[in-house]
Amino acid sequence: MSKVAQFLKPLMPILSAVYGVAIIYVTAQPVAGDQSVFVGESVTWLLTLVGIALTLFLVHRIEPKVFPAAGQFTLELPKSSVIVGLMLLTPLWLVAEGYIVYGLLSLATTLQMEPLTYTTAELREGLLSSVHAVLLAPILEELCFRQMAIAPFRRRGAQIVVCVVMALLFGLLHVRNFPGAFLSAMVYGLVFIWSRNIWYSVALHAGRNLVATLLAVYCWLHLGDMQMATMPVIILPDMKVIFVSLFLAIAGLLILRKKC
Repeated sequence: MSKVAQFLKPLMPILSAVYGVAIIYVTAQPVAGDQSVFVGESVTWLLTLVGIALTLFLVHRIEPKVFPAAGQFTLELPKSSVIVGLMLLTPLWLVAEGYIVYGLLSLATTLQMEPLTYTTAELREGLLSSVHAVLLAPILEELCFRQMAIAPFRRRGAQIVVCVVMALLFGLLHVRNFPGAFLSAMVYGLVFIWSRNIWYSVALHAGRNLVATLLAVYCWLHLGDMQMATMPVIILPDMKVIFVSLFLAIAGLLILRKKC
């Protein structure tokens, strides 16, 4: 490893986070502009695609040359059945995350929970941005906050330390949802370290965002009663959602056991 690589290696978590925040900030600007929501989202999609292409080039062509240890990770897409199996696990993870965060925080403070509702206007606006959150944002965020940051390190212990650091930074990026974002980022990072494949983490990330969108539709249709806290953001699904999540998780595990 060159002297430049030795100097950059311990800085990669911070450099990756700065790069990721910069890319996300640039892609989010059109949505915050004065143009229509549709135009803003379209430009955001285009910019995100450019950001994904650039980041894929960096992690596929540049990073392995600078840091040989990055070669232990692959960018090869797993089987579609594996992706489906992983995504079927995400409803149960979202349920568990909500109750874990609620349980831990309730030990220290009283959380104000209220019924979770969505108006038609809120749902319409949310669905438009959710398409981006499910299809594109997970790819960009996982490449920046997991692949770029963790791959340069060869030893498992160092990888886990970087995973924790990136989870903290990822949580801070989500501000009001820090506890949930931190826990999710830890799961994504550990899965990436275990699988040696960033697409496993992308599948979990995309699945979680998809489930959050489906829960918004679930509330809008008045199919059940869910509770929510706004600071920090905590969602507690009802029993119907919990039972469905358990069923889907079992199906996902059976698929993964057969295909992995």
